Amino acid sequence: MGSGSFLKVLLKNFDVLAGPVVTLAYPLYASIRAIETKSRLDDQQWLTYWVLYSMITLFELTFAKLIECLPFWSYAKLFATCWLVLPYFSGAAYVYEHFVRPMFVNPRTVNIWYVPQGKKDVFSKPDDILSAAERYIEENGTQAFEKLISRADREAKSKRSSNHMIFDGGDYRY
Repeated sequence: MGSGSFLKVLLKNFDVLAGPVVTLAYPLYASIRAIETKSRLDDQQWLTYWVLYSMITLFELTFAKLIECLPFWSYAKLFATCWLVLPYFSGAAYVYEHFVRPMFVNPRTVNIWYVPQGKKDVFSKPDDILSAAERYIEENGTQAFEKLISRADREAKSKRSSNHMIFDGGDYRY
């Protein structure tokens, strides 16, 4: 009877016991090992994990009152974190490549929606690209505009020619 109730308590609190091991202890150990290797892939895996873990933590802090109402949250977080952490799934790399990176890494460096600072009523008339370019030239000169265009062209060419790391079903390829 004593061991049965112990197992019941253990299973009922599995998320509380396994959570810190899965979310902190193992990733900390794996991150230290990754620092000591020369491989770039394991560094990226664990840097990506810590970015996603930070985002999850910020989400939890922001929506704490809502999360309190969800009894399954701790288990969902545990399963999601296992998927992110375990090298077999490479979930952290998948989430980063398909969701986080497109949001934060903007492939275009030229802001085509340039609105000059001196304009008083920005919302009165929508600007088109040509008028925005004309105003940019008026404020900064033609050389600055040509420099901006050539820099954007060089960066676009280098992005097309460079190989980015691609997640491919558990493997990384260049």
